[in-house]
Amino acid sequence: MKRLLPSLPLSVAVFVLWLLLVADFSAGQVALAAVLALLLPLLAGALQPERARFGRTLMIVVLVRRVLWDMLLSNIEVARRILGPERVLTPTFLWLPLELSNIHGITTLASIITLTPGTVSAELSDDRRHLLIHCFNLADAEDMLATIKARYEAPLKEIFP
Repeated sequence: MKRLLPSLPLSVAVFVLWLLLVADFSAGQVALAAVLALLLPLLAGALQPERARFGRTLMIVVLVRRVLWDMLLSNIEVARRILGPERVLTPTFLWLPLELSNIHGITTLASIITLTPGTVSAELSDDRRHLLIHCFNLADAEDMLATIKARYEAPLKEIFP
């Protein structure tokens, strides 16, 4: 059954969304929605080289709270820096060495970094071992790397083992 329906939620979503998009509940459209609901998740699975595996899912709640709090603080800090003199800003690129190996964890980390005002993840190295980050204002590179690793990468290693 898992081979036919690799993702039941995705199949249900495709089925419902197709019917909503065409706004036609005739037998032909229902049959087409069913075929799409079976085929599209199979095709999507073939395109995805790695499946997401979850470890400690409760850590997601901790991480979300932490990211939201850090986003709030970063917004305040960036606003304060923008309103201040430009000459004191020290924008910098730095490479973050990654311990994460799961591509879903790396993608989540890159997204968190980009969502946090003042930082942008710019590039992932070909070997997936380093993430290039641009910092709007960087005082201490070692402190920034240690903070990212402790606050975001460590929980992500537990979520995506």
